[in-house]
Amino acid sequence: MASHAPAACCLQGFRHEGESKGTIEILADFEVYIAHPAEKSELRGLLFFSDVLGHSFINSQILADQFAAQGFLVMLPDLFYGDSLPLTPNPGLDIMKWAAGEYNEKKIPHNPSTVDPIVEKCITELREKYKCQTVAAVGYCFGAKYVIRNLKLSSQKVDVGFIAHPSFVDNKEVELIRAPLAIAAAETNRVFPAEKRHETEAILMGLGLPYQLNLYSGVEHGFALRGDLTKPVQKYAKESAFALACHWFEAHT
Repeated sequence: MASHAPAACCLQGFRHEGESKGTIEILADFEVYIAHPAEKSELRGLLFFSDVLGHSFINSQILADQFAAQGFLVMLPDLFYGDSLPLTPNPGLDIMKWAAGEYNEKKIPHNPSTVDPIVEKCITELREKYKCQTVAAVGYCFGAKYVIRNLKLSSQKVDVGFIAHPSFVDNKEVELIRAPLAIAAAETNRVFPAEKRHETEAILMGLGLPYQLNLYSGVEHGFALRGDLTKPVQKYAKESAFALACHWFEAHT
């Protein structure tokens, strides 16, 4: 795999202060947080695929609003049908059992069989309802996999991607990428450690596509979404990762 499965570090971090500006709407059978750009120019769409804390986590909503402030129409869908995890879960929680759907009443697994249709509906909404001429995608931890899966030539529906501290990504998925990809990685990360970074780099180099991988020292898995903003090193890394995504999208859309 290009990255390992989620671990305890995927549920650690800090809740950020602030209020969200977007709205929760219903699309098909799931919720989606939507943030509109101030100038209402919705020619550029952005799909925001969250970590396991889901679309209602304030950090994700604030970050979605920040992307909207850069001129994107942002869609942050509920990838888990209401079964996202809290920042401080039960100590006995097994994240792999959660991913298999063992903890939710309907036994809905959290894998491509259920997430891919959600992603497809969001892409269709951006392309057809909002008439977005370009669609970028960002993914954090769990969500990174679904950026990778939608940069394939066969889909041709996501034009450019950015991921931070990815999990659950398979090498074969990376090999199918046919669009520009930027990655923000943490120096300390058991889910995306050095050997997995190097595997991913080798694949991207072989593809001959535009890519960038920024490695941030002094931070751990989750820094781009759940870092401690009272710590200068973590604050810088989080803000730099956001800037990387914005500059990457400007250069490739």
